[in-house]
Amino acid sequence: MSPSSSSSAPLVPTRVERSERLTLPWWLWLAGLASAGLLAVEVWMGAPGLRAWLPFVALLPATAAGLWWLGRIRVSVRDGELLVDDARLPVRYVADVIPLDSAGRREVLGVGADPLAFVVQRPWIGGAVQVVLDDPADPTPFWVVSTRRPVELAEAILAARDAR
Repeated sequence: MSPSSSSSAPLVPTRVERSERLTLPWWLWLAGLASAGLLAVEVWMGAPGLRAWLPFVALLPATAAGLWWLGRIRVSVRDGELLVDDARLPVRYVADVIPLDSAGRREVLGVGADPLAFVVQRPWIGGAVQVVLDDPADPTPFWVVSTRRPVELAEAILAARDAR
């Protein structure tokens, strides 16, 4: 056999990676900081001296920290797992993945929603994926996870599952 023969090559598991952070859009940052600034100005007008600047020092950084915290969630497919913030789902338990647009997400999470479903939903992100599980030991029927690119995330999850 020649060294270039493909039959002698060891099988190396494919590493599929995709990562996305569910950050807030710029207009929510603008609206949040403008609201905090307006509130700070209202308090500033009623307090004399050094205390007048305290609302600016407290409200604006607190608002920025809160807005950052709202957009901290990371969704990724790495090392055979779907990672959503600190939740982990081994892809071997994935039966199917369904990309959802905003109407599909509303239908899945609407009136007939399953209360046992694991949901990480951000209202400022229109798309989502529904990850149907096949684990008899887990009562969770599916996950619904917000994403800006549902088709790409669904393909990454299925590729990671099939690479196993």
